[in-house]
Amino acid sequence: QVQLVESGGGLVQAGGSLRLSCTASGRTLSSYAMGWFRQTPGKEREFVAAISWNAASTYSADSVKGRFTISRDNAVNIVYLQMNSLKPGDTAVYYCAARGMNWRTSEYDYPYWGQGTQVTVSS
Repeated sequence: QVQLVESGGGLVQAGGSLRLSCTASGRTLSSYAMGWFRQTPGKEREFVAAISWNAASTYSADSVKGRFTISRDNAVNIVYLQMNSLKPGDTAVYYCAARGMNWRTSEYDYPYWGQGTQVTVSS
């Protein structure tokens, strides 16, 4: 079983950038497709981006396309989410998640989750 820990969140002004990291332990990250999701109070988790186990395939939600980039380094068991041109609407708790086989966009298809990291974008 894999354990996931997110880091890199914080407070940033609109237009700024942050890079989130998701560090895996327990099992090698190359066994999993990975996803990033985000959640604001009172709302369901929203899909942000996903990446296949070997980085050959990535997919991003329309709301972040062109601004956010997902990547991974299996050698160090880390998945990244580079977030540029941040907007106040990007404010949320960001979670990384893992699943075997191919990536999916539904939170219900991911059995393994980190604890989340808060991203706050001020206007």
